[in-house]
Amino acid sequence: MGLKSVQSLRSAASSRVHDLRHPDTPAPRHYALPLPHTSAFTLLELMIVVAIMGIVLTMGIPMVYQLRHEAPLRKAVRDVIEVCSQARAQAILQSKAVAVVFHPREHRLEIEGAGNTKEAGTGAVQIGLTPGAGNGTFAKISEDVAIEMLDVDLSEFKDAEQVKVWFYPNGVCDELTLILFDPSAPRDPRRAISWEVTTGLASVETDPRKLITSRR
Repeated sequence: MGLKSVQSLRSAASSRVHDLRHPDTPAPRHYALPLPHTSAFTLLELMIVVAIMGIVLTMGIPMVYQLRHEAPLRKAVRDVIEVCSQARAQAILQSKAVAVVFHPREHRLEIEGAGNTKEAGTGAVQIGLTPGAGNGTFAKISEDVAIEMLDVDLSEFKDAEQVKVWFYPNGVCDELTLILFDPSAPRDPRRAISWEVTTGLASVETDPRKLITSRR
């Protein structure tokens, strides 16, 4: 028996009792209370919510991947500057010339005599005519990044077995220009890094033509 039927029986019984007790007084009318309305999500609404969540997650995957996997070109620039900055710092602190040995065929470089003691990429490096804060003594450039130019004292060494770049106690260094190229980079696939001879500090240019023009 439903709720409405129970309420109707109760109303009829109450009216009958009232008539027996008070035959001259009209019985009060009883109104059935409305049933509570329960709202819920429809299947269509749930499907729309699931679709929106899927779109948001799909858009976030590339961003998470980029945060966890540093681009090869960016990492190469960062590591090279870190090693050279560490060589400059050692030269000043130890009051003796320190060399960075480049092995362009093997895509690696290290501070002479330091060996593979600490790989670059373990500290923050500031770029733009400011010294690096990292203390890596060697670095490996990704095979995905090509060395288009390795110019030391106005001579090209990109195909050489090795070449040394010296940093001196007074803060100066040999002339050094390095151009890296990553064909997989979505934009600005080249980075030109040059070291200011009088300060031994590095600067980065996304357009190598500007750097080459400024040197002429």
